[in-house]
Amino acid sequence: MTRLVIRPATRDDVPAIVAMLADDPLGAAREDVTDVQAYDAAYDRVDGDPAQHLVVADRDGTVVGTLQLSVIPGLSRRGATRSVIEGVRVARGERGTGLGTELVTWAVEESRRLGCSLVQLTSDASRTDARRFYERLGFVASHVGFKLQLGD
Repeated sequence: MTRLVIRPATRDDVPAIVAMLADDPLGAAREDVTDVQAYDAAYDRVDGDPAQHLVVADRDGTVVGTLQLSVIPGLSRRGATRSVIEGVRVARGERGTGLGTELVTWAVEESRRLGCSLVQLTSDASRTDARRFYERLGFVASHVGFKLQLGD
């Protein structure tokens, strides 16, 4: 039986994480897996920020999933702390196994443990399967999101 562990990502995990980020039509257009320096610098920024939790799902020494959990204190909602789940990815061979559910459940429980009163996430409007997945986990599409691209 294989063993799955959700653990903090290390620098050695970055290539596997980037490969998962690039492994779909949207990611393929956004990511450049050859730009190692950019991803290493980004890892250093994330790793150096205690409010950021970049994790991987490791199955017997192989990275098979990832997500980033960001914890944000705020004044709204009577000083509530919220978390944001970002970059949820599951390796192609692991899709449909329940791993995505396990990762998001971990993020929700970790948010609760860290004192968050709200967990939020966004998903590209074209990802209809992802929307159904998050709704099945209890997330509600309650807001309209906006983005403003700054530079590259």
